[in-house]
Amino acid sequence: MEVFLEILQKFGLPVMAASAMGTFIYIILKYILGGVVSSVKSLHGIIMGLDNRIQTMNNDMIKLDILVSHALNVKPDEERIARADGKDDARKD
Repeated sequence: MEVFLEILQKFGLPVMAASAMGTFIYIILKYILGGVVSSVKSLHGIIMGLDNRIQTMNNDMIKLDILVSHALNVKPDEERIARADGKDDARKD
């Protein structure tokens, strides 16, 4: 309490009010941003799970495509298979 009165006498009421308001705003922003960060982290986890499911589904579709192509004696689309991983086909065959 002594520090409060000493600052009030030394700097005056406007400076003390501004510092108190700044502290209040800092506390409020810290609380709000803490909630936002936790929401973003949970959304990031959901998105990563969905991305994993899409990659798995894409791999399953390619596997089915290769099996059907083999069963029908049709040459599989190698470019599509190579694009599945986001890379160009590096094979030399």
